[in-house]
Amino acid sequence: MKNMTLISVLIWTLLCCCFTESRGQVTVTQPGALSSAVGGSARITCRTSQNVYVDGGNNHYLAWYQQRDGEKPKLLIYAASTRASGIPERFTGSGSNSDFTLTISGVQTEDAAVYYCQSFHYPNSQHVWTFGGGTRLDVGSDTRPTLRVLPPSRKELEKDNGKATLMCLADKGFPSGWTLSWKVGRGGSISSSSGDQSRGVVGKDGLYSWTSTLSLTKDQWTSLDSVTCEATQGSQAAVSETLSKGQCS
Repeated sequence: MKNMTLISVLIWTLLCCCFTESRGQVTVTQPGALSSAVGGSARITCRTSQNVYVDGGNNHYLAWYQQRDGEKPKLLIYAASTRASGIPERFTGSGSNSDFTLTISGVQTEDAAVYYCQSFHYPNSQHVWTFGGGTRLDVGSDTRPTLRVLPPSRKELEKDNGKATLMCLADKGFPSGWTLSWKVGRGGSISSSSGDQSRGVVGKDGLYSWTSTLSLTKDQWTSLDSVTCEATQGSQAAVSETLSKGQCS
């Protein structure tokens, strides 16, 4: 009865708590992101700095949760390997002590989500619940986004604050890890410039979109010949789009 009570407390606590990595007595480590094609296999690891609690029935107190964008977390696995009610058999939990794995076989489009592991420890008769930082699983095939560079608006350039803001729109790329960067051309030379990139937003088709803004002074904008936005992701070929000043006249 005590063992079942602890498992019930584990489930209740996870449903009520925020999923952030603990930085106290115990730390839990997960990879930040993974990607898989539909029908493929995804393997998400979870390692704890101390062994998890093990009850008299040899249940290792480690749970896995799934959280889709805009939805509440859903319990997948508890006691390291026991599927919660209604969870498909393609989700499998394994591991013991401080090393655990969630395996998704035959990945489906709806499996795109963030996956959290959570451990329970009982040092010095104290209950310690520790959450991992979460692993985002992207599901789909490598896809290069299309880019569009928007110049500063005339309204902004007419203001007295001396600012010129450009925006790069990156649409329908996969996976979520595409990075946008800027290059500015002046007098025949090209130099890099940092921008402010938004987090990727996934569409119903499973593809991601991003934006990046480049803030310049009006004088800097006036002196430029061209501005290029470039998207890069791992070993995929880079994508770039250049806006020349002649296009803005």
